[in-house]
Amino acid sequence: MGTLHPESLDFYLTPEHECSYLPEQQAMTLFADPSINIGTELYSELIVSGFRRSGTHVYRPRCPMCDACIPIRLPVDAFTLSRSQRRLWKRNSDISIQIKPSEYSHEHFKLYQRYISQRHAGGGMDNPDPEKYSEFLINPYIEASFVEFRLEGKLLGVAIVDRLVNALSAVYTFFEPAAGSRGLGIFAILWQINEAQRLKLDHLYLGYWIKSCQKMDYKGKFRPFETLREGHWHLNEN
Repeated sequence: MGTLHPESLDFYLTPEHECSYLPEQQAMTLFADPSINIGTELYSELIVSGFRRSGTHVYRPRCPMCDACIPIRLPVDAFTLSRSQRRLWKRNSDISIQIKPSEYSHEHFKLYQRYISQRHAGGGMDNPDPEKYSEFLINPYIEASFVEFRLEGKLLGVAIVDRLVNALSAVYTFFEPAAGSRGLGIFAILWQINEAQRLKLDHLYLGYWIKSCQKMDYKGKFRPFETLREGHWHLNEN
């Protein structure tokens, strides 16, 4: 089989289903052909068009009556720390960071269980088991890492990060609920920005920004950022 490109893929649109982010809305999702093992190079092209991955499934929202899910990415060389982000970065200077392979870890899974039960109870991800956890986060066809955040050896957080051709993609972050005052979700993004700069990459992809969803609104606090509208990326500096 020759090199695959997005235009050579088949795509499938789901029936309407309950929206994960806006409870009053019905959603539809466009999936790339699930029989194709989409690797790093092909995914690097798809993410530019607003796609994301969940495990090995590559998708994007395609809702006929709603466009609230806006793809967002950060041009890392232009990024500037806000005053609060600078304080948070300094507050977590005692955190040690280790980059691990994209594979199942029982220590990670137990932390994920605690995080979901306290941070996202009733959100459709309750009572995860190791198989569902692995299906959600692990993709053997894409270059990815599980980045550990530890304090004196204790695991406080994990960020799943995809390495793309010229970017990083923030897949998911979970952390110790008792350490909420550290702002580890924000800290993980700041670390990924720093890592993308170190690797001389262009962007960090943050998935979808939803202004009306409190849990997703934080993504707009990293400045400047770019959003995908009508097939083109637009810079937002204000």
